[in-house]
Amino acid sequence: MTIRVLIVEDQRMIRELLAELLLHEPAVALVGQAGSGREALELARRVPAEVLLLDIGLPDMGGIEVAVALKKAHPELKIIALTVYDDPDHLRAMLDAGADGYVCKSSALNDLVPAIRAAAAGGIYLSPEIARLALAKRAAPTGAAPIGRRERQVLALIAEGKRSSEIASLLRISPATVEAHRRNIMRKLGLHTVAELTKYAVRQGLTSL
Repeated sequence: MTIRVLIVEDQRMIRELLAELLLHEPAVALVGQAGSGREALELARRVPAEVLLLDIGLPDMGGIEVAVALKKAHPELKIIALTVYDDPDHLRAMLDAGADGYVCKSSALNDLVPAIRAAAAGGIYLSPEIARLALAKRAAPTGAAPIGRRERQVLALIAEGKRSSEIASLLRISPATVEAHRRNIMRKLGLHTVAELTKYAVRQGLTSL
């Protein structure tokens, strides 16, 4: 299946560079471009797409504001933030706004296509550079998590992509116990998918991905 992609970037040279990159990906089709937040909202309304690449430094609207508006109008649309910011505050704010990926512009040539594929498949993608720096600089978690110590361990491993059998082996518990922890975590946090669990784990500083 071809992944339809929109680009929202105010700098024309960067937009053209990203478009050129996507042109050579057979499973990806660039179906629209915009240079501002308001144009992005109109473009998403007119042009069906699976993934939207969003520059979070747009001239007319903040990236967080645009992401929130897009997710409200198009909940199924996957949003990948394109940014020069490597601090945990911007990362967590964009994840809270509904972003499905966070890619540093300096590494976009390497990370953009994997990010698009991951987001389209329902996952979360962070540039390795972003993940390392965010972990190194992260502030203390914003509040005590409503889950226990063992559940936090299980959650961290789930967010890192580990299967239940792997988690069971690492923690020396049974796969059935892992599944019980998973259900309890989702119930306590009000979350329903692995992607949502991953976002929560990143915000809480439980994993570097």
